[in-house]
Amino acid sequence: MSSMTQTVQSSTTIQEPSTTAYCASPLPDHTQLPDKDGSFVKNYQEPPQADLLTDTITPLLEQLHPDGNYCLGRDCGIYWRLPEHPESLEKGAVAPDWFYVPHVPTTIDGQVRRSFVMWKETIEPVIALEFVSGNGEEERDKTPVKGKFWIYERAIQIPFYGIYEVNKAQIEMYQLVNGRYQKMTPNQRGHYPITPLKVELGIWQGEYQNQSFSWLRWWDAEGNLLLTSQESTEQERQRAEQERQRAEQERQRAEQERQRAEQERQRADLLAEQLRALGIELED
Repeated sequence: MSSMTQTVQSSTTIQEPSTTAYCASPLPDHTQLPDKDGSFVKNYQEPPQADLLTDTITPLLEQLHPDGNYCLGRDCGIYWRLPEHPESLEKGAVAPDWFYVPHVPTTIDGQVRRSFVMWKETIEPVIALEFVSGNGEEERDKTPVKGKFWIYERAIQIPFYGIYEVNKAQIEMYQLVNGRYQKMTPNQRGHYPITPLKVELGIWQGEYQNQSFSWLRWWDAEGNLLLTSQESTEQERQRAEQERQRAEQERQRAEQERQRAEQERQRADLLAEQLRALGIELED
């Protein structure tokens, strides 16, 4: 589990976690709970995929949260229960590959969040995404208390849950409806609307960080791709180059017009000189 970094639907009801063996009162916070479980990234695409999602959504989140109160988590633990001894504390957490929480500060009492502790918060994540490395069984596991699908749906009740399979170039999206996940149907663009964020989620084929894959990406509600900072810089460069070319073309047109006017003046002067040589004076 890595630390959390910055970049509404129904409320969540969490059962009171047991405090047996690990603490008396109050319940532990993010500084008292493990922030790593010894696991490691399972494939090379996971880090850049999370980078891509974060990079492209950050400008929009900054508009939605001018106060800066939002958090993005990447393999960061969400503690939803407090296990009883001898079960390890880490068993009380689940770590989505990527998730977003609105209206919460990025730090607590001046300290960077080490995890997201549900019994210390007032709001659940809006969306959680899992990047499949195996056959997808782990991400679809509905085993009570243990399965990721069950935890996201029943315990934390995250409004939107996505299972992304890079090898199949597909995203499977679920929306929480009346306390249960319903599989979403893509719109006419093949995207899944994430209404609280006013964006759509879908598959984009291309190259990012020197890897060519089918990537999970954001579009706005009108179907415009949300650009990376590098894409925005390149787009601005191209726009500036086009403007430079337009200005150069205008300068060339003005120069051609000046040359035509000069040629016309020279022809008029030559004609007047020839007429004077014949004794003909032109009236002004």
